[in-house]
Amino acid sequence: MAAMTAAERSEPAIDAAERPMLEGWLDYHRETLAMKCAGLTDAQLREASVPPSAFSLLGLLQHLAEVERFWFREILAGEELPDLYSTEEDPDGDFTVAESATWAGTESVWRAEIAAARRNAAAYGLDDLSRGVGSAGKPFNLRWIYAHMIEEYARHNGHADLVRERVDGATGD
Repeated sequence: MAAMTAAERSEPAIDAAERPMLEGWLDYHRETLAMKCAGLTDAQLREASVPPSAFSLLGLLQHLAEVERFWFREILAGEELPDLYSTEEDPDGDFTVAESATWAGTESVWRAEIAAARRNAAAYGLDDLSRGVGSAGKPFNLRWIYAHMIEEYARHNGHADLVRERVDGATGD
């Protein structure tokens, strides 16, 4: 059984102010996802969770790179960017993993989107509204985006738990 390690994951401070608390929890969940993928081969990371579903850990990493890009770059900063993996023909393409996809390449894209998210968020206060708008035509404040991203990662980390256990039997928090 492959081991998962929390070597790079630290618990958020229990007495932090609001912004460091939100950022701490988001980083905790980001690193939880990386931990769920640690020690697996590219083939294992592409392995479907429960066929016929193609849901995999590598697809989940692609999806969360898209989510980081959408919320922190397109919505918060108002950048006009193409999707990383999705297309008009395949709107769920972020979950579709090409045979050529690797952990190294996908992680690099994901980490680059996290770095961009941090840079963009640093320019905003928690109550500041986004430059971009959602489907209802309204902006979001940074606090809402942080809370949503924590929820997004927490939910998907639960999925990652099940996929990882299916792939190699490893479990962890």
